[in-house]
Amino acid sequence: MKIPVSHGHLEAAIQNPGGDPRGGAVFCHPHPVQGGTMHTKAVYRAGQALNQVGLRTLRFNFRGVGFSTGSYDEGIGEEEDVRAALDWLELGLPERPVIVGGLSFGSMVGLKVGVEDARVVALVALGTPIHVYDYSYLADVEKPVLVVQGEYDEHGSAQEVEEILGGLGEHVTVRSVQGAGHLFEDHIEELQGFIREFFTQGQGASALEAVRPESKGTIL
Repeated sequence: MKIPVSHGHLEAAIQNPGGDPRGGAVFCHPHPVQGGTMHTKAVYRAGQALNQVGLRTLRFNFRGVGFSTGSYDEGIGEEEDVRAALDWLELGLPERPVIVGGLSFGSMVGLKVGVEDARVVALVALGTPIHVYDYSYLADVEKPVLVVQGEYDEHGSAQEVEEILGGLGEHVTVRSVQGAGHLFEDHIEELQGFIREFFTQGQGASALEAVRPESKGTIL
């Protein structure tokens, strides 16, 4: 599947839930230069967890990755890619709520776009590289944010992330995956569990229900 963008197109894939979607999700992959793609295991499985809570999930390759056109743009052009993915997803989910999430580099790019987009009601950051990127802007966000971090993540341990991001406000929920590293190898089920919990019992569930229309538009 191809999504049109200014530099050509983005390679993308859709994961559908069973039944009528409650809303949608755009999920972004790790650093393009370091081998991240939409097929990265934790990205794919995060998409599955979002399906399980009723969301249609769009994964895509950033510019220059896989069959996507263009070339790496240090996160700046990649923000345009995220906006294009949101626009495309919205076409099939008129007036339904959307969340944006990402893993590592994908969390940095995705959240920057998501905090400013009125269609986005909640945010998900996995493997947040706090040693590399600044997430302090989340203190000024009213949207609920789920942060899931590996206990031994080399780009910021779960304890460090809790100390830094957990103190930004009650809208930020930090969960630690015990024994996991940056990409959650061998701990995918725990990762999925935290995502499902957030969107069925946590602040994410409230965000989805607060804006969900009864029956507006045609779902494609």
